[in-house]
Amino acid sequence: MTIISAAIIIVLAASAIYLTSLQQPEEIIARKFSLTSPAFGDHERIPDKYTCEGADISPPLRWEGYPEGTVSFALIVEDPDAPMGTFTHWVIYNIPANVNELEEGVPQVEKLPSGALQGVNDFNRIGYGGPCPPPGKPHRYVFKIYALDVVLDVGPGASKEEVLKAMGGHILAEATLTGIYSR
Repeated sequence: MTIISAAIIIVLAASAIYLTSLQQPEEIIARKFSLTSPAFGDHERIPDKYTCEGADISPPLRWEGYPEGTVSFALIVEDPDAPMGTFTHWVIYNIPANVNELEEGVPQVEKLPSGALQGVNDFNRIGYGGPCPPPGKPHRYVFKIYALDVVLDVGPGASKEEVLKAMGGHILAEATLTGIYSR
């Protein structure tokens, strides 16, 4: 092999690596894990329908871009601005990996037809409990979904703490959607 042939091979290899690197950001962007709702945008006001001043039903949620190897999802909704500290509004887990949305008004039962399980919120009820802050400044409601590499070994009616403990070491990715509400 001549020096010129070796130089051509090196240039071609470098070009191939460079072109491959140009494609990676698009793949990363396409795979970004995100959580959205058709009912409200990130950092937008949650409609009354999904609060204690309305029907107090769960909003519709959708997620996409979760990583390969995802076996199940868990969703926790919290109000970090509650007067007595962070208040948990919803704990739902073992959502199958082939499910990428929750429809409006998820029933307040321990086990859903999909196999997903619901835990106890800080209202001491199963399922979703909507925003119900005291009058005053707006509160943030953080909807956080976790992509997990396992189905959690936790029965129905679990607490947020039990679910978080079971998720330890099994979180592949997480995404958040924050809604705002005040009375």
